[in-house]
This record gives sequence, C-alpha cells and structure tokens, in this order.
Amino acid sequence: MLPKYKRILLKLSGESLMGDSNYGIDPKVISQYAVDIKAVTDLGVQVAIVIGGGNIYRGMNEAETGIERAQGDYMGMLATVINGMAMQSGLERAGMYTRLQSAIKMEQIAEPYIRRRAIRHLEKGRVVIFGAGTGNPYFTTDTAASLRAIEIQADVILKGTRVDGIYTADPEKNPTATKFETITFSEVYQKSLNVMDMTAFTLCQENNLPIIVFDMNKIGNLLHVIMGRNVGTLVKG
Repeated sequence: MLPKYKRILLKLSGESLMGDSNYGIDPKVISQYAVDIKAVTDLGVQVAIVIGGGNIYRGMNEAETGIERAQGDYMGMLATVINGMAMQSGLERAGMYTRLQSAIKMEQIAEPYIRRRAIRHLEKGRVVIFGAGTGNPYFTTDTAASLRAIEIQADVILKGTRVDGIYTADPEKNPTATKFETITFSEVYQKSLNVMDMTAFTLCQENNLPIIVFDMNKIGNLLHVIMGRNVGTLVKG
C-alpha cells in the first residue's frame, strides 16, 4: 500500500517530550518519536515538525511573574528551539538527514526560516524542524504549525497528543466521553471542542487543510495514520 499523505506537518507538544518527568526532555521519548518518524520517511513521506515549549517554559500570568506577555512569549520561542535541537539530534541518531529552521535568527545553531528553502529540503528527503514559533509574540505554536503547513503546502497536519483523538469531553476526566472518528470544522466550533487555538484552527479551515488528532505515544500510530488507517480523529470540511 502507498502512503495516503505525501507531505505532512507533525505538531508535537513540548509536554509530550517530558515522558514521566515533570520537566525537561526524556531521551526515551525522543528515541521513540525518531523511530516512528523514520518509519514514514522510509516510505518517501516528507516530514516537517513543529514542537511546543511547555516542557521548558510556559507563558505565565504577568501579574504573578512580573514578566510581560511579549517577553514571556519570546522566552517560550527559545524553549521551542531547544526542543527542536533535541529532536534533531534524535532523528540524526536514527539515520535521518535534518534541518532546523528558526523564525528568530540564531545562525550558529539554526537556519533562518525561508519558505522555498524549507520546501527544497523536504523534496530532498530531509526532515525539517521549525523552531521559534512564528517569530511573533501572542501567537501559539499551534498557529505556527498551521501557518507553516499552509506555506509548505502540506497535505495534512498531524497533531500528536497523549489522547487518541477528539472526544465529547476530556476522556481522562470523564469516562463516559465518546470519540469522534471524523468531524467537520463547523461541528468543532458548535460543540466548543478544544482541538487547537482559534487562530490556528481558523487558518486550517480557511485553507481547507485537514487535521488529524492522534496518540503519538503509541508506537506505530504515526505510520498507521500515514497509511490512512482508522486512527485518531480526522477534522475536515
């Protein structure tokens, strides 16, 4: 069978890299993700990645910390670059070629983000990691993922979480919650479901870019999604 998707953007949360810890990066999680990503790149799938920074720094209440919102957001962007460097190392240990591109210039460790260069890297089979969000405060890494996916003309956004899809309620708190196999953008709005922040979600809707929410921590799930198997929840239309 051929992969259903040729070019994907994989969105990972910073918290997912913590594993069972309360902070930082778990090397075992990086290694597992690298193995799963290599399994799809070996099929010729082009992979771009956006990672959050919540395992290192999460924007906090300005009144409590004394750090203004814009400053805190820039701190979060730097955290995403740290995570991107860790993921880059894991992917290269697994035998992949990679490029880390940053929306904030830091030439010693990452290329500046250039859309055409990113697309060319993907065409050459390199995994491209986008760091530092959009480079602007007040925008989340969900929005960065949506924006970059549209810019590189990805077929789909794959949002890897610790839950295996979208539910009527939080399944970790409500055992009676039921899972959606597919759902439309409009239904997500109507039911007030938390998939992405509204800016990111609206970008996907306006550009007809489907989103699949799935459990990235289950080994082999990424490959199942790429092959079009019934994993996670598909948001489209």
